[in-house]
Amino acid sequence: MRKSVRVFAPATVANVVCGYDVLGFAVNAPGDEVIMKLTGGTGITLSKITGDDGKLPLDPEKNTVSASVKHYLDYIGQPDLGIDIELHKKMPIGSGLGSSSASTVAGLFAVNTLLDNLLNTKELVPFAMKGEELACGYGHADNVAPALMGGFVLIRSYTPLDIISLPFPENLHAAIVYPEVDVPTKDARQMIRSKVLLKDAVTQWGNVAGLVSGLFMNDYELIGRSMTDILVEPVRSILIPDFYQLRELAMDAGAIGFGISGSGPSVFALTKDAETAGKITKSLQQHLKDIAINSLSFVSEVNKKGPIILD
Repeated sequence: MRKSVRVFAPATVANVVCGYDVLGFAVNAPGDEVIMKLTGGTGITLSKITGDDGKLPLDPEKNTVSASVKHYLDYIGQPDLGIDIELHKKMPIGSGLGSSSASTVAGLFAVNTLLDNLLNTKELVPFAMKGEELACGYGHADNVAPALMGGFVLIRSYTPLDIISLPFPENLHAAIVYPEVDVPTKDARQMIRSKVLLKDAVTQWGNVAGLVSGLFMNDYELIGRSMTDILVEPVRSILIPDFYQLRELAMDAGAIGFGISGSGPSVFALTKDAETAGKITKSLQQHLKDIAINSLSFVSEVNKKGPIILD
């Protein structure tokens, strides 16, 4: 049995425009790292957090990483196992890229590795959802599932939990831009209407089905015309500077489709290749610079692997 492990877990794009809480995919970068050691003592210690500007708690009961690991240990019947955790944030907090998910997934993958993979990857998802519940008040899976399993995923049902890995075009890339403005996930979730008109729901269902069909069929045009959201995006877009101008720039530069990543403020475009994705990030960042907003950008294919062991 290993005594220590260092794990990287990736950022994710959740919702994918029309699939609120049911669609998501993993990217290669950014992501978070966790170093975990068996101490020989009892209980979980969170000894170090870096890259968070002091925003995250070291209290094991209040941190998503240690809290989800505790749920895992309770489940396998080793609640008092001695573990030391270091969390190294390599991505912005509150970016809409699954920051809390990446941390939580890295921790769960690490503890499962140290315990000789007692559970398979999909079986770790409910414990990761506990971390999301702590982070934003609701245990959604559209970040943690792709972060754990890699690739493009559909959460067909939450009760019972039913997660499906979807195929996707081999050359599918994401252009991601993070405007450095504050959009807390809890606040963004509270903006969403609890009831919608049936005709709007029908439109949304059609787009989700169309997007999934487009992925199966490698049909970029169908993917693009299905990336329309009439329920969530109209509300959340007001939190993102010049959202519709950014969309126009992305589409003019060759995007298949464009939308908000998770709860924002990050935005993303899907493209047929890395070159087009690079052009899009350059165009969007220039526009944000022109309106005095700093930004970060990432270009990635869909990450098929999920978490990886670094050491």
